[in-house]
Amino acid sequence: MRRYELTSSNGLGLTIICVFDPRQSQAIPPNAAGLGLRRSLLSATEANLASIDFLEIAPENWLDVGGKFGRALQRIRQVRPLIAHGLSLSLGGPDPLDVQHVHAIKRFLVDYDIEIFSEHLSACTDDAHLYDLMPLPFTSDMLAHLVERIDCVQNQLGRRIAVENSSYYLPLATDLSELEFIQTLLKQADCLLLLDVNNVYVNSVNHGYSAEAFIAGIPADRVAYLHVAGHSQELADLIIDTHGSAVAAPVWELLASSYARFGAKPTLLERDFDFPPFAELLAELARVRELMLSHNG
Repeated sequence: MRRYELTSSNGLGLTIICVFDPRQSQAIPPNAAGLGLRRSLLSATEANLASIDFLEIAPENWLDVGGKFGRALQRIRQVRPLIAHGLSLSLGGPDPLDVQHVHAIKRFLVDYDIEIFSEHLSACTDDAHLYDLMPLPFTSDMLAHLVERIDCVQNQLGRRIAVENSSYYLPLATDLSELEFIQTLLKQADCLLLLDVNNVYVNSVNHGYSAEAFIAGIPADRVAYLHVAGHSQELADLIIDTHGSAVAAPVWELLASSYARFGAKPTLLERDFDFPPFAELLAELARVRELMLSHNG
């Protein structure tokens, strides 16, 4: 048994002990549909766990959290598996890798029996935290930089990680196409991919390439799980990745193509703000399952 001791914040010194057996936890099945765990939606999420197969959390938002939020996370983990999606390793950044933070993530993954850890293919530091995810150039030098840092993270964690393809809005310095860059990185770093289907669609419109061809070029055995989200269509050739609206019809179509290409993969519905009634999020999750079933029935 693993024991978790959470001390209340009411000043009375009351210690609440939550105990569960991690051997009873379930791996995430390939046909799972999940949501990001947001504190503002915590009550609704707990009330609807029967309709949610897994939850994705940012470790940075939950490390060492106690009180009611810590207790809620413990309750949720007892009945639903978690995926950890990191925000601050800055894999493509110029600053030295924060090994102390990697160790904190490792403890977090072990404590909550988290099977999958993912991070962004981006930079978020430059002598300080930038609080944004900056895109990377598709160059040989950046490939070498990423391979070295991903290798370090994977060695420290003792597991493969998944890296997420990012959206970007201005042309970057490039030796390779975005697809060639990702294909090469997956091979050289021996890592997995968190395939963000919305980001593929956004980039395909903004930069004029075929989203279907991009999906066709991704090695199926490296896809750990998928993201799907909403965006804002600003102009005919300009889309902003917002995670603040419902999934658009072309993204649903590309998700269906992804299932046809890869088979069923755990899929997360991302929504970060402008939350609709919770029933609408559950309806989108049902749509995810419907598409998976129709292509992998």
